[in-house]
Amino acid sequence: MSRLNPRQQEAVNWTDGPLLVLAGAGSGKTSVITQKIASLIQERGMPARHIAAVTFTNKAAREMKERVLKLVPREDARGLIVSTFHNLGLRILKTEMAAVKLRSGFSILDQSDSRELMRELLHRGESERDIQAVEFFQSKISQWKNDLVTPEQALSSADSEELQRAAITYGEYNRMLRACNAVDFDDLILLPVLLFREQPRILEKWRNRIRYLLVDEYQDTNGCQYELVKQLVEPLNKFTVVGDDDQSIYAWRGAKPENLAQLQSDFPDLKVIKLEQNYRSTGRILKAANAVIANNPHVFEKSLWSDYGYGDPIRVMSLRDEEAETEWIAGDIIHKRLTKALKWKDFAVLYRGNFQSRLLEMKFQTMQVPYKVSGGQSFFARTEIKDLMCYLRLLVNPDDDNAFLRIINTPRREIGPATLEKLANWSVKRGQGMYHVCDDIALDEALGGKAAARLREFKSWLDHKRQYCFSDNSLQAVKELISDMDYEGWLITQASSPRIGEKKVENVGQLVASIERMLNKQEEEDDSSDLEAVIRKLVLIDMLEQQEEEDDSDRVQMLTLHAAKGLEYPHVYMMGVEEELLPHRTSIEEDSITEERRLMYVGITRARETLTMTHALSRKQYGERIDTARSRFVEEMPADDIDFQGEGVQVDESKTEQVAEDTLAAIKAMLNR
Repeated sequence: MSRLNPRQQEAVNWTDGPLLVLAGAGSGKTSVITQKIASLIQERGMPARHIAAVTFTNKAAREMKERVLKLVPREDARGLIVSTFHNLGLRILKTEMAAVKLRSGFSILDQSDSRELMRELLHRGESERDIQAVEFFQSKISQWKNDLVTPEQALSSADSEELQRAAITYGEYNRMLRACNAVDFDDLILLPVLLFREQPRILEKWRNRIRYLLVDEYQDTNGCQYELVKQLVEPLNKFTVVGDDDQSIYAWRGAKPENLAQLQSDFPDLKVIKLEQNYRSTGRILKAANAVIANNPHVFEKSLWSDYGYGDPIRVMSLRDEEAETEWIAGDIIHKRLTKALKWKDFAVLYRGNFQSRLLEMKFQTMQVPYKVSGGQSFFARTEIKDLMCYLRLLVNPDDDNAFLRIINTPRREIGPATLEKLANWSVKRGQGMYHVCDDIALDEALGGKAAARLREFKSWLDHKRQYCFSDNSLQAVKELISDMDYEGWLITQASSPRIGEKKVENVGQLVASIERMLNKQEEEDDSSDLEAVIRKLVLIDMLEQQEEEDDSDRVQMLTLHAAKGLEYPHVYMMGVEEELLPHRTSIEEDSITEERRLMYVGITRARETLTMTHALSRKQYGERIDTARSRFVEEMPADDIDFQGEGVQVDESKTEQVAEDTLAAIKAMLNR
């Protein structure tokens, strides 16, 4: 095992009761969790099957599991649960399907699928106003689920017509999910919690299964996740949670940093261990981070420190406008890379909102700087691509109820939510998938003549296309499927602007071209044309694209401050550090900038060696140019540790000349290699 500092070792050794490890940025919390798991197995003699560790991302869970397996022989780790909260919830639901009234093969709707179902329930289209209404209802229902509020409770407490409508929709939405043997992402936590409340015998079974629980990033838990943890650990209270209230930046998606403080109330014998030694950044960077975050109220006080030396001053650069800002950042990165013999991937540019990246991308392209934008939308996550992929999935697998639900009314076929709910109930009664029962003769009586006729027509049409899927005409079947339903025309009429409609049509063309290339390649390799195999490959490509954040190629990293959490880079640039961007205008108007300050803290603590902040003195907003002010957070940093440069700052001509000479020398050295 790697060597731990005294505080880390204390956290590993403490197993007699509830423990909160208050882990500052870069303080080695993953080492504590993984070595504690190893210690529980090897030194405390606890079977791995009785230990569970949960975190928030698949990547973090994978890394944690890999590190445990380097400390513990694989056979000793058999049965160990290391997963996300949602995967743990899914494990519980799959085991207790009958108790939660789910059937084998139940579907899990992602956010996009859920939005489509909500759109059907609300009879909304694709206009901007309709999209906003659907997103409001979806967000409100998700919030209720995260706060453990049932549809009945939501309706009884609704104090406006809009909330009453949302609560009624919440009930209809849940009924639709159950009828279709489906759950959404929030249900993966909510349903186990409700099950444990209602059936103590099942809860006791899981308490016996999980006898020690470790939770990472505890400050990001919502009310439902907190309750799940509490249910599983009581009454023995054998758990370790690791968190940092200063890095809680996800309140907008339900996270409650107050859950850390709630632990002390719910578990009076809670032991708190602080990890304050940072293994990432220079002393000056940590001093600035401590100074900024000290302006937030704290239940737990802590102060980061490091053995890595004091380091360079933090540069704060004032530029004329956003054009000058992005040009300076690109130029400075090129200069540093040349003069310091660095790699492109040593640099990261962080920003508050995705819109800030566009101009910098153009500068990087002009200056031939390789870059990667993290957190962008996957090609397969686009609505039009998900629609067509569901059509293709249904072509090769008629039992895919999730795919059926997404596309049955896309484009519109006048098949509403009430019809689908009755169809779902009928499919349960018949013990077949929803697609299979669309042409049942007895369906007229259950649904009514018109609705049943529309479903029969849909199934007959898709059955006809299926005949070609396993022949040499499979590509033609895909093209005819798209043209028969005039999908491209429907995209254009539904789009909020002609340009967006054209872009969606281009994406459809790109998908068809990809299928054609893959079919041709398949034919060259084994003289066959198997659409089912191609679709499976496309799904795999989607999964790989979603994992692209692990790409290790040599490119400058561009990402939002939210996406940067948990990452670190030698040289960090924070752009747009000004009022109404960071802190965001909404937080200023609502007088709630504590989370924005935590976002600033997260940004600062991503930097290992150097940190540069930039801001524009004027910025174009909503078609007009306005003067801007430097962020209040910069004023909270120690002035002695900042090197102010740029517009309005006294320029040291000798420094400018030296920079130019260093760059020229570096270029000459490269040419002479």
